Amino acid sequence: MKILVLNGPNINFLGIREKGIYGTQDYEYLVTMLNEKAAEEGHEIEVFQSNYEGAIIDKIQAAYHDGTEGIIINPGAFTHYSYAVRDALASIEIPKVEVHISNVHKREEFRHLSVTAPVCTGQVVGLGLKGYALAMDYLTSLT
Repeated sequence: MKILVLNGPNINFLGIREKGIYGTQDYEYLVTMLNEKAAEEGHEIEVFQSNYEGAIIDKIQAAYHDGTEGIIINPGAFTHYSYAVRDALASIEIPKVEVHISNVHKREEFRHLSVTAPVCTGQVVGLGLKGYALAMDYLTSLT
């Protein structure tokens, strides 16, 4: 299976920002974990991070054309207000799982709303970096 993992703003600062919320493992740890899991299971994976909304949208649109079969997305702050990311996700009929490292429902009220989740197949929240692996397990179970 060909999987695209998209990470939005500040996810590249894992291990640096708010360690009590996001943990101490850095972004490179996440990328390595996902690449190793995909290799062990025989899947093709691309992991991409950007602090720019347009770059995330471009990757979603490219997935329509490049044979991507599943998307894991942690939109970061775009989760709560980016109708542009939401519309890009809605425009393609590829299974999509939204992931959040922290339990957004136990945090500030503005984090409780996701404009992107309604156009995703499912959502994983509050399970740390393991949430990405669980999202991958779900997507690969669909084939």
